[in-house]
Amino acid sequence: MDAEQLNKALYEKMSAEQERYRHNLLGQAPEEILNHVFEYSVREDILMEVSALALPAQQAAALLTSPCPLADIYKDFRDTETNQMEVVADCIKGRAEKLLEKQRETTRSIPLYRQSGRYAREHGELDAFRASRQANEACKEAIEAAIHAGYDGMYLTADAKGVLAEFGPERVTYVLAATIQSKDWDERFSRSNKAWATAVPMFEQEDRRSSYIINSHSTLLDGFVGMVRKELDAMRDQPERTAEKPSIRDQLAAAKAAQAEQPAAQQRQKDKEAR
Repeated sequence: MDAEQLNKALYEKMSAEQERYRHNLLGQAPEEILNHVFEYSVREDILMEVSALALPAQQAAALLTSPCPLADIYKDFRDTETNQMEVVADCIKGRAEKLLEKQRETTRSIPLYRQSGRYAREHGELDAFRASRQANEACKEAIEAAIHAGYDGMYLTADAKGVLAEFGPERVTYVLAATIQSKDWDERFSRSNKAWATAVPMFEQEDRRSSYIINSHSTLLDGFVGMVRKELDAMRDQPERTAEKPSIRDQLAAAKAAQAEQPAAQQRQKDKEAR
């Protein structure tokens, strides 16, 4: 037989072997069937691959000499060290990150409610008020988590940029300012940060803000506020820096446009002289 015939014969033999395995499996109790789900799935994959492969005649003929080539190949696969669990772990983490990003997008889309709870009740805006408060509380928890993760016992390297990206500058500023205003007696906050916080208008009475007042150590929180203010300053300066110095791409585009315009300008000058 040639290679094509040998491959066909091998596939038919392994298909019959899989059918016998399936028939035997279906006669087992459900619990026992579950114990062999992985094996059955892998054997199906092997069978599918055999149907697609065009093995050399010698390899196909060698496999045909085995009484149960499908079972033999499965055993080899089972005994092979693979990174399957690493792939599974990556998929788990990847899916979690996608869901987290979706949650972040949802949180970022919730506007900071700029009125009191009483105003919200009187104007039928309680849903917006409650959504904003929940976002404030989530922001508070994110700040506490960032400070906890970023403090090594000596230095604070919290991810202020990440919190700003997740909740937006307006909400982060509001939650931080509400916390400092509620602790105006605390001398561990710098004068600069206290002045910054005092300038931020509050939309709720002080006794109504307790659910989103940050509970981190004041000294660490003061350092985090400094980090946030630095990021906010950088964000405000960014448009000015972009305006002062065009990007390399913009400079190249401008130069190319100038070169394209040059022949047209020369022609216009010639036409003018001819008149």
